[in-house]
Amino acid sequence: MLKKRDLHDAPVLFDLMSHPDVFPYVRHKAASSDEFYFLTKQTIEAEDRGELISRTILDEWEQPIGTINLFDINENKGFLATWIGQPYFGKGYNQTAKEAFFEELFFQLGIEAIFMKIRRTNLRSMKAALKIPYISEANETFPDVYEWINQQSDVYDLFAITKEQYLFHYYGEQTESEEALEA
Repeated sequence: MLKKRDLHDAPVLFDLMSHPDVFPYVRHKAASSDEFYFLTKQTIEAEDRGELISRTILDEWEQPIGTINLFDINENKGFLATWIGQPYFGKGYNQTAKEAFFEELFFQLGIEAIFMKIRRTNLRSMKAALKIPYISEANETFPDVYEWINQQSDVYDLFAITKEQYLFHYYGEQTESEEALEA
């Protein structure tokens, strides 16, 4: 379902990213296949430096259909960005990719929180985020991050998925801090 980014997938991913229903929502846009290849190479190098985590989303035939990334990693927290090619909309790939990515982030890579900044006008992303049962609105719980993402103008809502929320949802486990609150 996921694999590390690979330069061989750049042409297919560029074609999928170029679709007008996808392109406006992609964080790192490319105007040509060569530019996308260069951006992919930069992404791979940035991951090697620990600046981000990036995976290619695959369909059931292991063909690339999109990307999922954790950007701006700081203190084991980062921002989620994902896109899927238009032919794959509404087929469950986004949710399946997120589940696999979250497992890797929380249990293999030591990430503590995943942020999602969603433009208030992006109804597709807002709807997708609210389907995640362990996500929480974070405008008030992470006010410093909320202010940072809206420093230019107030257009984003902030959502967070913490490792604790994820664990509790899937495994019914409480963290020590949650147990202390109940005592």
